[in-house]
Amino acid sequence: MTSLTTVPEGATSIRPHRTRYLLLCGTVAGVLFPALSFGQAFTRSGFDLRRHALSSLTLGDLGWLQVVAFVGTGLLAVAFAVGLWRALRPGRAGTVGPVLVAVYGVAMVGGGIFVPDPAFGWPSGAPAGLPAQASTGSILHTVCGAAAFLSLIAAGLLFARRFAGQGRRGWAIYSAASGAVAFVLTALPWSEESVSIRFAVGAVLISGWLVALSWRARADLA
Repeated sequence: MTSLTTVPEGATSIRPHRTRYLLLCGTVAGVLFPALSFGQAFTRSGFDLRRHALSSLTLGDLGWLQVVAFVGTGLLAVAFAVGLWRALRPGRAGTVGPVLVAVYGVAMVGGGIFVPDPAFGWPSGAPAGLPAQASTGSILHTVCGAAAFLSLIAAGLLFARRFAGQGRRGWAIYSAASGAVAFVLTALPWSEESVSIRFAVGAVLISGWLVALSWRARADLA
C-alpha cells in the first residue's frame, strides 16, 4: 500500500516524535477556527450569520476571541506545514504542498491582526450597510482572507493529484471536491443575502480537509 509520506531509501522508517506532534497541529487548527467561530456566531447577541461574516466576530467586546481563533489557527497551520515538509519530502508535492499550507497559516495570522470595519449593524452602533470608505486594516483583512482561502484551495487540488498518483481515488476525489466547492462558494457574485453563509460553508470545507490531511499524514507516518 502506498502512503502519503515518503521515506528515503536507507533512512529509518520511524520519524521523530516531533514530526508527529507537528502534524497533529493540523487537526487542532482545522477544529479550532470553526469551533470558536460558530460557538460565538450562535451565542453573541446581535450577530446574524445570514448578514455578518465570521470575521466580523473580531469586533465588539468579545472580539479578542475571534482574534485568537485567527491567530491560533494560523500559527498551528504553520507548524503543521513544517510537519508536512518533514514528512513528505522528497515525495510528490513535498515542497509546494507545505508551502501552500504555510501561506494559509500566515494569512490567517494576518486576518487576526487586521480586522474588518463595523458594518451591517454589527457590532452595536455600526452603520446599517457598508462604510462609505474601507479602512486600511479592513482592506488588508480582505487580502489576507482571500490568500488564506486560495492557498488552501490550491493545496487541496495539489494533494488530489498526489493521491491520484498513489491510487487513492477516494482521497483524490475528496481533496479535489473540497477545493473546487470552496472555490465556487467564494467566487460567486457578491450578494448581501448569501455571501456570509457561503464563506462560512467554505471555511468548514477547507477546515475539514485540513483535519483529514493531518490524520492521513500521521497515519502514513506510523
